Amino acid sequence: MSGIMKRELHIRGMSCVNCQNTIQRKLKNTAGIKKVNVSYSKGTADIMFDSDVISMKDICRVIEKLGYKVQKNSRQTNEDILKTILALLIIIGLYMLLQKFNILNLLVPGQLADTKMGYGMLFVIGLITSVHCIAMCGGINLSQCLPQDTLEGTGESKFSTFAPAFLYNLGRVISYTVIGFLLGGIGMLLGGGSSAGLPVFLQGILKLIAGVFMVIMGINMLGIFPWLRRFNPRMPRFLVAKIGTQKGKSKRPLIVGLLNGLMPCGPLQSMQIVALAAGNPFTGALSMFIFSLGTVPLMLGLGFGVSALGKKFTGKVMNVGAVLVVVLGLAMLSQGGALSGLILPKELFFLVIVLCTVGVIVSIPMRNSSVKTSGVTAVLAAAAFSFMNLQMGGNLNEAGTAAALSDEVTASSDNSAAGKEQGADDTDIQIIDGKQVINSTLLPGSYPNITVQTNTPVKWTINAPTGSINGCNYKMLISEYSIEYDFQEGENVIEFTPTESGTYPYSCWMGMIRGNIVVTDSSET
Repeated sequence: MSGIMKRELHIRGMSCVNCQNTIQRKLKNTAGIKKVNVSYSKGTADIMFDSDVISMKDICRVIEKLGYKVQKNSRQTNEDILKTILALLIIIGLYMLLQKFNILNLLVPGQLADTKMGYGMLFVIGLITSVHCIAMCGGINLSQCLPQDTLEGTGESKFSTFAPAFLYNLGRVISYTVIGFLLGGIGMLLGGGSSAGLPVFLQGILKLIAGVFMVIMGINMLGIFPWLRRFNPRMPRFLVAKIGTQKGKSKRPLIVGLLNGLMPCGPLQSMQIVALAAGNPFTGALSMFIFSLGTVPLMLGLGFGVSALGKKFTGKVMNVGAVLVVVLGLAMLSQGGALSGLILPKELFFLVIVLCTVGVIVSIPMRNSSVKTSGVTAVLAAAAFSFMNLQMGGNLNEAGTAAALSDEVTASSDNSAAGKEQGADDTDIQIIDGKQVINSTLLPGSYPNITVQTNTPVKWTINAPTGSINGCNYKMLISEYSIEYDFQEGENVIEFTPTESGTYPYSCWMGMIRGNIVVTDSSET
């Protein structure tokens, strides 16, 4: 027993619990190792081994052959901090580009499926809308197709390299088909249906959950915040035990693909309308099946491309894919916040900046932990103060805009019904017959911001020119006034009466296109 020793190793490169299970399984099957406990959240491996049979160098070599690194301690180096800052700058920069130029919105299809289309056309619509699938679910697709097996050194066949992409898309097809069958059955019971889909608030919650999961997963894949591993979403242990095995792990993309059918998506939910209106479970299932097949080529090609590159460029593919997963996760959080009304885009961006700053401070190697605590406290205090000033500044700007607009509206009312003034986003505002009459033009990638007064009815006419309506902007949601409006070409009239002042955001039904309704207090003018 004199050769029995205990050691704690610090391991870098673990991106999920499966990495933990892979290392532990390998070490347990290594001669000379008596007991091993690998912790993904701590980044450590506690090992009891017989030094007469195996040396510490040999143990480290076993771990490194799996694609991981063994280091003396868990402290991050200056190089690690620089890598973290660079990764965060890239992520924030890409996210700002998505938000600023509405890049996701440019991928929204111009035509959705309807009940009058034949099966061949449904397949074509699937092909067209698969570009939108890349925008909405590309991050999830990437996360399932990144070459994890390569990192683990399993040395499996070429088929296993492409299996995750195939299984993920197979899960999508099965999920869509089953949902089509269920909706077709519901349509038969109801005598046909005209609408389908999850409630808007629930869609927002689902997107928020998916966004948080994607952000945490992507950051852990990058390995920039080791302390964040403890917050990684995990499955129940009995499922981890099964999926953690090579057989169970190979089915994980299939499970994610099956769950993908619940994602809020314009093209998908337009197909749900078709399935519901079919009034027959088999017809509904066939419609969804044909549509899902149309989305497969591009999504499968993306997965195959990632998997193929992974064999030769594993590290680069992992990093690029992880960055995209985080960026698309942030975009999904923004959309979920808009749909649920729980967080505004500017508030989300502010929160991201604060969390990134705190994360960098926590990651800096310091012997005195009180210095870190003081730094984090100072950042949070400054963030709270800045947020309050931001809110107050927004209210002051809103009040200033209100006063100017009130003068314009009053002047317009006094002059005549023909007198028009330009409001927010070049929106025309008049007072006619005691109503605030507003004229706007619908654009494919944006909604107008308008400013109105309290206690005066609003008649908002939005002109939708030919080609301006697409799969995202066709339905506008104004939760404050319980309005869900489907646009048609030509003039669209929306009426409501604001009673309380404030800024009320509204969005398309997918949370991708947003606008603001600023309501000012008429008693102050």
